[in-house]
Amino acid sequence: MKQIFKTLSKFTLPIVIIVALLVGQAMCDLALPDYTSKIVNIGIQQNGIENSAMEVITEEDYNKIITLSNNKKEIEKSYKLLNKKDLSESEFDKYVSEYPLLEKESIYILKDIDETQKEKLSENIGKSIVMIQTLESDNKEIKKQLSKMTGTEVSDVLGFITGLDQKSKDKFLKDGYEKINDLEPSMIDQMSIPYVKKEYEKIGIDVDKMQTNYMLSVGVKMIALALLAMVFTVCTVFLSAKVGAGFARNLRSKTVTKAMNLSNKEFEEISSASLITRCTNDITQIQMVIVMMLRMVIYAPIIGFGALSKVSGSSMSWVIGVAVLSILGLVIILFSLALPRFKKIQTLIDRINLVAREILTGLPVIRAFSTEKHEEKRFDKANTDFTKLNIFVGRVMTVMMPSMMFIMNGVSVLIIWVGASKVDMGTMQVGTLMAFITYTMQIIMAFLMLSMMTFVLPRSIISMKRIAEVLNKEISVKDKEKTLAFDPKKKGIIEFKDVYFRYPDAEEDVLRNISFTARPGETTAFIGSTGSGKSTLINLIPRFFDVTGGKILVDGVDIRNVKMHDLRDKIGYVPQKGTLFTGTIESNIAFGDSNISQKEIIKAAKTSQSWDFIEAKDKGLEEPISQGGTNVSGGQKQRLSIARALAINPEIYIFDDSFSALDYKTDAILRKELSKQTKNGTILIVAQRISTIMNADQIVVLDEGKVVGIGKHKELLESCEVYKEIALSQLSKEELENA
Repeated sequence: MKQIFKTLSKFTLPIVIIVALLVGQAMCDLALPDYTSKIVNIGIQQNGIENSAMEVITEEDYNKIITLSNNKKEIEKSYKLLNKKDLSESEFDKYVSEYPLLEKESIYILKDIDETQKEKLSENIGKSIVMIQTLESDNKEIKKQLSKMTGTEVSDVLGFITGLDQKSKDKFLKDGYEKINDLEPSMIDQMSIPYVKKEYEKIGIDVDKMQTNYMLSVGVKMIALALLAMVFTVCTVFLSAKVGAGFARNLRSKTVTKAMNLSNKEFEEISSASLITRCTNDITQIQMVIVMMLRMVIYAPIIGFGALSKVSGSSMSWVIGVAVLSILGLVIILFSLALPRFKKIQTLIDRINLVAREILTGLPVIRAFSTEKHEEKRFDKANTDFTKLNIFVGRVMTVMMPSMMFIMNGVSVLIIWVGASKVDMGTMQVGTLMAFITYTMQIIMAFLMLSMMTFVLPRSIISMKRIAEVLNKEISVKDKEKTLAFDPKKKGIIEFKDVYFRYPDAEEDVLRNISFTARPGETTAFIGSTGSGKSTLINLIPRFFDVTGGKILVDGVDIRNVKMHDLRDKIGYVPQKGTLFTGTIESNIAFGDSNISQKEIIKAAKTSQSWDFIEAKDKGLEEPISQGGTNVSGGQKQRLSIARALAINPEIYIFDDSFSALDYKTDAILRKELSKQTKNGTILIVAQRISTIMNADQIVVLDEGKVVGIGKHKELLESCEVYKEIALSQLSKEELENA
């Protein structure tokens, strides 16, 4: 896992920018419901008048407010008196244009104060206005109480209170404010706004214009926030996609590079089909989760906690608790059903890849033995198992979305039901209720996004473990920390000294006590019955496996003590099965050295007896080679593989039964030409045909993993019974004697 997160750490800067953009997007999204609430509460219900702290008051109403206020000093220091005689002509003209009443009488205007002071002032004036409205209303209960106190009929309640002595007035106000103080500030504002509106109209202010200006101001701010949120979202999506794609590219590169360095032992432990799945499907799963995490998992807590902070003090917070518990209950149930299945999905994809790969590569054999129906059933079983599992997971996800929508809509209904009664009682405004619904939906959506991740994350964690298994795989065949250089005095000499080899998890050795020396300018051939260990022995030289006993020396140095790259640079290897790559004939011959000249390519093609059929092609060397070399014959594929090895002009030539697909005539010509070009190289040939190796300088005969004879053709006919049996099974006694 460390290597996966290390790959992601290269994108730290874009991730930090994404987080910053998500915070910005969340701030915009959280601000919009507040503005919606303001449009409804202030813009529509309050005619654009934000609070009770009036910008301008008539002298008459100012005196009323001061008289009935329980904090006169605060009001007095917040307003200043304007009258015609104290103003210059220019100042007077300026104020009259805004407040026409000034021409007839004095007015009070609000001083330049900060928002905190304005909020306190609004609450103070609002309470005074509520008191004024109560006293000016036709309240029979108040009149009755005052008449009882004085013994006379009271018609003008406000005038009567104003005329009381300070002690009596304070007592009356104290009793009145006890009831007013129980009201919320928003409700005090809402009750006092009609009074403020009348006051503005009395002064000559265009209230309709004020409302329009307020609505436009808030609307423009909302549009600006929405556009800003859109920019943040687009940038986030772009950067998230870029980080996800870049991360997947780097991780895929690391995985493929590691896979190329794995030895045959590790390839047997992790199949080729599984490696293909891991490099494609698994990395795609991780990429998808990285993008989702950057776009949703980081954003969800920000918007969720932000919305929660906006509604935390509300009397309806319990509704959010009900919604969250409902979602958690649903997620836990669905998660417990789906999680066990997620663990099987990637394994089933491996199985589909394995079966499909075997069918496609073995298609000629399948057709030859008419087993198409059997293979179709085999693939259908793997495909059906995967389909059933995916259908189950899909059904679980199908249940999740409508259930979530039901919870969301149910919570909306519950909020409206509870909130409607509060609006009716006057303890909540309509805009506040609308904002509460929006914030609740944001909290639910945050949980919904996180819930979706709980279904995607387990599968991606499994994919991460599978990739980590490849990246952390201990390579059994690797370079040592300190390596040696080859001895130039022993150039081309290969020595096997008491070599033993056993395949991983095998019960017994495949090769036992193998000792021989191959020298430059000589051909060393290997022959033996099927399963005698010929190819295994040859594959130990390029270190496809490491010996389990003894040692192999090349140029006088144990091959385990030199760099594998340097070792393999010395070898021209032609495998038992000719392998070609997608491209052209020229690119396949020049596979080992991209800087090779065309002259050397043609020379290698002529030596390998490939030039005749290359010339016959329409495009010659530029003739395309399809995947796996399926558009050339087995013999042509083998000859091109030989040309590829000859083109790099190595010190050591390894031919692992590379002449089996050639006819006798081509085989003989090729070996003759080969001896001319490779006269200074060390040649190792594995062969089944006696005719291919009978002229070798040294023939090593293997039987059940042991060397049972070393010598030349005629020597072995006399001294080695195994070689003699093989020779007689292929050629007559007369042919062998005349060879």
